[in-house]
Amino acid sequence: MATLQAATTSTGAIVSDPRTVRELCENYCFGTLNWEVTEDGELTIWGYDDFEVYEARENSLPDYEGGIVTHEFLRELADHLEADEEFDIQTAGFTKCRFPVLAKRYVVRDGEVLHADLSSPDPIDE
Repeated sequence: MATLQAATTSTGAIVSDPRTVRELCENYCFGTLNWEVTEDGELTIWGYDDFEVYEARENSLPDYEGGIVTHEFLRELADHLEADEEFDIQTAGFTKCRFPVLAKRYVVRDGEVLHADLSSPDPIDE
């Protein structure tokens, strides 16, 4: 059995209400990823796993039956970033030497959520 080896890290972003964002994060499961909201209101997410978010059950375990809710979490988070803040989360990983490798990025800024991965190549201009 092949095991995904991935790493995720984010920039720090200042949130408008640290307590509300802590409660928001506690309502979701991030697998083995870590998250922190400091007393100054800086949110960061990091760890050795893919960035996939699930809703949390009452026992704090992920609700796999509900499916991945990464986009919903990020849209909620977008409402809590301070003006002019940008939250950038990047994941890179692989499963042995199998194709494709995992690479994705989410950027939350100005109330919107942007996503990028390796799925759509663009031509190189001369």
